Amino acid sequence: MDLRAITEKQRSQYNKLVTHVIQSWEWGEARKSLGIPLLRYGLYRNNKLSTAFQLTLHKIPFTKKFVGYLPKGPYPDKDLAEALKKIGRENNCAFIKIEPDIQISNFKFQISNSFHLSLKPLFTKYNFIIDLTKSEEELLKNMHPKTRYNIKVAQKHKVLVEERNDDKAFEIYLKLYFETTKRQGYHGHNEEYHKKVWETLKKANLARILIASLNKEPLTTWMLLNFKDTLYYPYGGSSKIHPEVMTNNLVAWEAIKLGKKMELKKFDMWGALGPDANPKDPWFGFHKFKQGYGGKLVEYVGTYDLVFNWPIYILFTAIDKLMPLKILLLRWISR
Repeated sequence: MDLRAITEKQRSQYNKLVTHVIQSWEWGEARKSLGIPLLRYGLYRNNKLSTAFQLTLHKIPFTKKFVGYLPKGPYPDKDLAEALKKIGRENNCAFIKIEPDIQISNFKFQISNSFHLSLKPLFTKYNFIIDLTKSEEELLKNMHPKTRYNIKVAQKHKVLVEERNDDKAFEIYLKLYFETTKRQGYHGHNEEYHKKVWETLKKANLARILIASLNKEPLTTWMLLNFKDTLYYPYGGSSKIHPEVMTNNLVAWEAIKLGKKMELKKFDMWGALGPDANPKDPWFGFHKFKQGYGGKLVEYVGTYDLVFNWPIYILFTAIDKLMPLKILLLRWISR
């Protein structure tokens, strides 16, 4: 195994090897535009690039140490562990957190024992993925009856869903996104983050916005990303008015149809609860909404940490139990 930095000239080759939009070159450029240190590497076997990944570095407050973060990356085998050990030491990391884009069903090799199962995941361990190769008739048939009914309700009310990529559409998206985070009381990325992601990925034709309106009034908006054969739904927002017209259900159906029109094969819904989801979980409503579209519930191998400095790692992890500091921490690592 030979670890080498990836250069701009290898951009196309890099994108062919990575498997998730968060590992795409374009996503990395968006992160860099936010002032976040980003490193790209490749693993060579027999002088041939076989694995590629990027990770970000985040300064730990009041220390000289960093946290490395590698989301949706390659298989956490011995080669990756050795590569990250070298990267971590060279960049003064207290630990590196990884969340591989590897499903349990594709779990063929042993995870290196250098990685420790993390108690603090950032991505969910489960996700709903819809097979876009099925016909519209099959997709509708696989939905929960209530979901199909809600789609018809929105259509009956003449809700209009438009695909847009203009500046005004992005303003509408931001307004509804922040209305939603405030109303539901959850942590969300700041405006600058959304702006950089939108501008960078739109330029590469990897992002678009869907807006559902009633009588020309926007009620629901989703940002959709696409990479390789997959459509992603990472962010969205909705108004609290006119919940009876079910715009959320229709915009999801229109996103599915858009993915088919783009000849994509999968619709990644960006996270879910597990198979025995607790109705009391604060995310249960969102989970149930996604579940209604009949996607396959997949499980990933999970979140792991490669630790270099145990005292700082333990303290950093313990902070998560203190809610005000937890929110500050989340804002810091995901800004």
